[in-house]
Amino acid sequence: MHPGAWWIWALALAAAASRTLNPLLLGMILAVTAYVVVRRRGDAPWARGFKYYLVLALVVIAIRVVLRIFLGGGGVVGPTLFTLPELTLPDAAAGIQIGGAVSAGSVVAAAYDGLRLATMLVCLGAANALANPKRLLTALPGALYEVGMAVVVALSVAPQLIESVLRVRRARRLRGGLGTGLRALSGILLPVLEDALERSLRLAASMDSRGYGRRGDAPRQARIVTGALLVVGLLGICAGLYGLLSGDDGARSVGLTSFVLGGVICVVGMVAGGRHVRRTRYRPDPWRGPEWMVAAAGAVAAIALIVVGATDPTQLYPSVFPLAWPTLPLVPALGIAAALLPAWLSPPQATRRATQ
Repeated sequence: MHPGAWWIWALALAAAASRTLNPLLLGMILAVTAYVVVRRRGDAPWARGFKYYLVLALVVIAIRVVLRIFLGGGGVVGPTLFTLPELTLPDAAAGIQIGGAVSAGSVVAAAYDGLRLATMLVCLGAANALANPKRLLTALPGALYEVGMAVVVALSVAPQLIESVLRVRRARRLRGGLGTGLRALSGILLPVLEDALERSLRLAASMDSRGYGRRGDAPRQARIVTGALLVVGLLGICAGLYGLLSGDDGARSVGLTSFVLGGVICVVGMVAGGRHVRRTRYRPDPWRGPEWMVAAAGAVAAIALIVVGATDPTQLYPSVFPLAWPTLPLVPALGIAAALLPAWLSPPQATRRATQ
């Protein structure tokens, strides 16, 4: 599978999760991503790190609820669960509440909000577990090599750390180091940091030996113009996506304009930069039917929630005052269920045992 297909699928599910606070729909997205990862991940070290994203998701939910309890727990009117000692703040901190009455609606709203953020994080973890982050660099056009190299290195930080943790834990287990607590943490943390640093240096040396960073015969002024166009275009796309994901209609219209203009500027920059950069690829990853089906499956989920959010947003945002049990809307549920198709439509990942 082309790594870009898995990233499109995961980002589409993350976009779908950002459009709702319904815990039933968010739970469906979590179940879909977990099932696809279990069915289609390989045996690479980063593929075994999906469980760490699940643990981090639970931590995010807990932090969100705790912060809501201690900082403005009475922001939503409703039944009071308990009352904390309230801290009196100076006039300069007006509007900030620490302690006080904690309502049930505020805790539930914080749990919904944390679940949404946790679901988006798990979707990104699924992309890291299914797609080789280093293969993304080979799929980028020549004009995006400098920007893409930084993005790919940033995306590969989490998989490399997970791989280092697994290697260090395996080595400790072979040497009989089964301690727990702070003593075990100090014995794991330093080797992990050292291993990650050595791997980063080896990656930099291998990329330098293969010509990454080569500027070709482009003049300095052309490189500056191309780089400026790409940076401005990417900033416009990021601002546009932020506006499109916003709940305000005015922000969405401005976001759509910014997204289109940023995309046009990026295309102009890539065309201008690609004329001066010539790259060859060894065994390039093809984009065939399975990649289209995987990307389309994720897009169906995102489109379903966007359409329902524009026509009847009450289906995606359950009531917290008065508290009511959320219902499962049909159209978003079917869209999310369609994202489960890559578990069968995509080819299985190649394993080391199969290639030996």
